[in-house]
This record gives sequence, C-alpha cells and structure tokens, in this order.
Amino acid sequence: MTGMDTPDEHQAEIAEFPMRRAAGCPFDPPPGLRAMQRRGPLTKVRLWNGSTPWLVTRQADQRALLRDRRLSADFTKPGYPSPIPIDKDATFIASFPLMDDPEHARLRRMVQGPFAVKRVEAMRPAVQRIVDEAIDTMLAGPNPVDLVTAFALPVPSLVICELLGVPYDDHAFFETNSAVMIRQDVTPEERAGASERLLEYLRVLLRAKTADPANDLLSALAAQVEAGELSSEEAVQMSVLVLSGGHETTANMIALGTVALLQHPDQLALLRDTDDPKLIASAVEELLRYLNISHTGMRRAVLEDVEVAGQVIRAGEGVIMANDIGSRDPDAFSGDPERLDLRRDARRHLAFSFGVHQCLGQTLARMELQVIYRTLYRRIPTLKLATELEKIPFKHDGIVYGVYELPVAW
Repeated sequence: MTGMDTPDEHQAEIAEFPMRRAAGCPFDPPPGLRAMQRRGPLTKVRLWNGSTPWLVTRQADQRALLRDRRLSADFTKPGYPSPIPIDKDATFIASFPLMDDPEHARLRRMVQGPFAVKRVEAMRPAVQRIVDEAIDTMLAGPNPVDLVTAFALPVPSLVICELLGVPYDDHAFFETNSAVMIRQDVTPEERAGASERLLEYLRVLLRAKTADPANDLLSALAAQVEAGELSSEEAVQMSVLVLSGGHETTANMIALGTVALLQHPDQLALLRDTDDPKLIASAVEELLRYLNISHTGMRRAVLEDVEVAGQVIRAGEGVIMANDIGSRDPDAFSGDPERLDLRRDARRHLAFSFGVHQCLGQTLARMELQVIYRTLYRRIPTLKLATELEKIPFKHDGIVYGVYELPVAW
C-alpha cells in the first residue's frame, strides 16, 4: 500500500500494529515495518481496537510532525491511537506527557529543575558510586547471575530514589507495579489497580515530605503544593511518572545494550578500552538509536488537516511515528544504519522523541548510561552470556522493549 491509498480500497492489506521483532534478530525493527518504510513514507495500520491510524516511516516526516502543533499528544482527543486499552478516568494516565500546551508546559516546568544539565552532571559522582557498589555486590555473589535483578534494575532504581526522595527499600513494590502499567497483555482493571497503588504510595510520601522536607524532588513538589502552584494530585501524578519512568527505561537499555555489545565484540572492545568521554557519549547515542526500546511508536491525534509526503491526513485521524524504523532510516544516518557503529554520529535519533514533548529525563538517562556502559565492561572484562541468545526472554509484550532476565557469567 502506498501513502496515497485509502483504507477502504485495500482494507485486507492493512497490517496489525505493533509487530513482533523477528526471531534471531532481537535488535532489529520488525521486518514488516521495514518493508513499509521501503514502500513509502505513509501507510495505514490496524490497532487492537480496530482503528486504522497512519504510520509514518521516515525520520524527516516524523520530526516535522512532532514539531507540528496541529497534532495533539492528548489521549482524549478523537482519533488518538492508544497503544493499549486504557481507562480515560484513570488519574495517572492523564499526566503531562499526554497533555498539550499550555497545561503540559506548566506542569513540566514544576519538575524540570533536577533534570537540568548542570544538576545532572553534579550527580555523576553519586551515580558512579552506585554503579561501583552494585558491581562489587555482583562480583561477591553467585556466578552466573541474572544481570537484570543484580545490576540493571537496582542501579537506575537507586538513582531515581535518591533524586525523588523515595526509600529504596520499597523498590520491589514500585518496580512490580510500574512493570504492570506498561505491559500490553494486562487488563485495564489490572493497569488501573497498579496505577492506584503507586498513587496512594506517593500520596503518603508527599504528606510526609510536607511535614518534614528534605533536599529532593518530592519535597520540592510538596512546597509547590503548599504555595498553591500545584494541586496535591498533580504532584502525586508527576511523582509516579518520574519514579516509574526513571528506572524502567534505563534498566531495559542497560540489559539490552549489554546483549547487543556482547554480540558485537569489536564494538564492545572499543567502548571498554577507551577513556575518551566523547566516544563514550557517542556510544550511548548509537546504542539508543540502534536499539530504540520505545518500540510502539510516538502517537498523536490530528487536530487540523495536515499534509505529509503528498498525502492529506484529516482532522480526527491518528498518527504513529515509528521511531524504531525512523532510527534505521538510510536518509537520516550515513553509512549502513542497520549496523551498530559506536563511532557514528547518531544524535538525531528519536529514542527520546522530539519537540516540546521530548523526554524530560533524557539528560539523566544519558549520564547514567555513560557511567554504566563505561564502568561495567571495564570492571568485568570477561563478561559473557550464560545462555544462548535464542533462550533470552525478550519483552515483546510491553510498551518498552528489553529483556526479562539476562544470565551472564565472567
């Protein structure tokens, strides 16, 4: 189907979305998506609820649409292509990433301070300490070990707990409920239950920070509530967003990045043996591009007619920017975009989205990954898989891609 076709003419050709990555190629986008990209910039896909939004396959069009104010991130707008069944009355679901300006900008400003570049760089020594201590613990324990539970999850969880002011002793509770909220194979009731448990947990913590503030983000939000700048429920919603988003995505990048590097030993050696901070930063950008763990696309509702590649997308239709194939677009990245190349200039990837809704925590995630990738492989130079690649359980059933467990040895 080309971008000029209508869904009525070729209803049988509309592919179900999302698609699974191919067995044996766990780092690559689904073959069906790549075929769509080769055929043209736009096509129709069918979602779980029978709706047929437009899929945008080329990065230049994706970037243009993510800047376009005629598209809305508000999941309540007609045509919004939701990736999962959701309860539109669920309070957490309506947090600011799923809002438009000016409300989006107002709420985002309330939490962006700790994620500023200087503030994040000031955290680097603390993150280095957390990483080193986690590796010390892992080396003193069993061998082989599951890298996810021993390292990939604890490190970003500890970092976000320190930033937010959440007791790390509660990590099993918030990791479990956060995981439920991003799975595609749970019911809306199960997702709402996990959301409400996290909301109530943060409500209690926010009240405690109001009475006894500390130097953390929860205390800052509590002060904004006291000053009348935020409602208490807005503060709680944003706290859940930071807590859940702050560990889940980074944990998946740590584990999945490790699998990818172990499958590309020349690139692993390049990263392990360098002291060049520019090369380390470049390696992180390339891994973000190559792996693209947000594999269900960036989604918008169209508020006014907009033309893309000669095709008019009508108001009330949905649009999905498939950033996994956008990050493999040969027109956007020089050389062979299917190849992992840590020296590549990969900064234009869309792993953190683009435009006003670009990920709030991207600076923190980048810094964490720079410390983690640089330290883990140097301190454990003989790190290897303790199972076959085909036996690793990859996350095909969630909004965020990764692995459920990763047996490693050294």
